[in-house]
Amino acid sequence: MASVAMAEDLPREAVLPLAMANKAVAAALDKCTKDGYRVSVAVADRAGVLRAFSRGDGAGSHTVESSSKKAYTAASLRGSTGDLAEMLGRMPAVQGLRDMNDKILILGGGLPIEIGGEVVGGIGVGGAPGGHLDAACAQAGLDSIGAAHKLPAQK
Repeated sequence: MASVAMAEDLPREAVLPLAMANKAVAAALDKCTKDGYRVSVAVADRAGVLRAFSRGDGAGSHTVESSSKKAYTAASLRGSTGDLAEMLGRMPAVQGLRDMNDKILILGGGLPIEIGGEVVGGIGVGGAPGGHLDAACAQAGLDSIGAAHKLPAQK
């Protein structure tokens, strides 16, 4: 009986299903492709471990690492990489965030995946000519799986 009580006391965490991760990757890649951008898209789980990935046709080799690092950063720091970049610009005292480990990339294009009020992962896009364009494609990935909207509403 004691082991049952202990198991019930364990924390429970939502897990991003592989099918949803793949759907988000496909939607983000489709948006960027339609907009004329050659990108890679990565989705990481809540711990920042790669869950799904795709390198679009013609995407540069550097986009593989940048998209993965953006997904990791958004998941592990639980925030938009673009917002983090802006914060570092305003608050030089937190510049050390960039150097926490070699997986961090604070550059626009990474968004946390939040479902039901819980961050379950991150999506990162690399290769469009600007972090805001990468982020727009990442948002399309979030929209495809019903995750919380992370970009400001467009005017």
